[in-house]
Amino acid sequence: MKNPLGAMMQQAQRMQEEFQKAQEELAKMEVNGEAGGGLVKVVMTGKREVRKIEIDDSLVNDDRDMLEDLVAAAINDGVRRVDKMKKEKMAGLTAGLQMPGGFKMPF
Repeated sequence: MKNPLGAMMQQAQRMQEEFQKAQEELAKMEVNGEAGGGLVKVVMTGKREVRKIEIDDSLVNDDRDMLEDLVAAAINDGVRRVDKMKKEKMAGLTAGLQMPGGFKMPF
């Protein structure tokens, strides 16, 4: 009969490797956030780094405060989409785990 603790440790090691691989994949992925019905768009990595901001020409001469608010809203939309993408990606890896109540994974 195999050592149950050894088998559990091997499983934990494999799971750790899968988490690392998933985090690396997520860091390379990009999401698009937008605000103002698509007038302001951002491209953000899985690390929440903004790669690009696009502002529709119609906003350039408009109210500066509104433009700043739309840029902030587009970035926040991108952050929410990154969080959603991470949760979906990691859900498959943690599906079979029995975690103690209140335990949160570090992602």
